[in-house]
This record gives sequence, C-alpha cells and structure tokens, in this order.
Amino acid sequence: MNLDKIACYCQNVTYGMIKEAVDAGASTLEEVQEATGASTVCGSCMEDVERLVAHFVSERDSN
Repeated sequence: MNLDKIACYCQNVTYGMIKEAVDAGASTLEEVQEATGASTVCGSCMEDVERLVAHFVSERDSN
C-alpha cells in the first residue's frame, strides 16, 4: 500500500496520516476525522477513509 497516496483531497490527508492516527489510538472514522480532518469537508472520500481505518485498526490489533 502506498502510504503517500492522498485519501482526502480537500484536507490533503494521505493514507500514511490515517495510519499514524490509528497507530496513535484512533479506532473509528470519527476519531480519525478529529485527528486528521479527513472526510470532513465534502465527504466524497468517506467510504475510502472508513475502509482504511478498518484496515489499519485490524492490522494494528493483530500485532
């Protein structure tokens, strides 16, 4: 996975920034939104951000 890829263009949030938020303790879309601002402007990336949060939480919790 390319962690430099932009997940949210409105806030310029990358996959890596979402991963960092999850690694720092965020476990829900709302917590990642608060930490990064992702999907808080137009909302068009919300499904992708939710999918990334679920992926990174699963990855974090399996380690």
